[in-house]
Amino acid sequence: MRVIPNLSISPEKVFFVISKSRRSDSEAAGGGVVLESGDDDMSYGRGGRGGSTDRAELAGFIRDLNVDEQIDLVALTWLGRGDGDLSNWRELRTQAAQAHNERTASYLIGTPMLADYLEEAMAQFGKSFEEFEEHL
Repeated sequence: MRVIPNLSISPEKVFFVISKSRRSDSEAAGGGVVLESGDDDMSYGRGGRGGSTDRAELAGFIRDLNVDEQIDLVALTWLGRGDGDLSNWRELRTQAAQAHNERTASYLIGTPMLADYLEEAMAQFGKSFEEFEEHL
């Protein structure tokens, strides 16, 4: 029997990030302009234009997480990307803790396929986005 590690971040918060990330990606693909320079909200323009508001909300949500939750979110992204598996979760989390800085929101929002990576990681923890959606 494999032991599933405890997370500092709730599945609901991870699934919220997945949902917002998917929404901002689909709206950005529909013609939203994303500037490459600047920091978080400013580079995504808080002007109330579709995907930019989702990105700004997502950036604010990630910034409002405590440090342990941010570290888990980065480690989950790496887990879902295939940089490790549950057996070396502690090492992935340690690497995420060492890399942690004030730009976590920018890093995560700028990660292509973020929602897919997080969804894959949560599946390894036995949680599905579909279960979360049913509770909305």
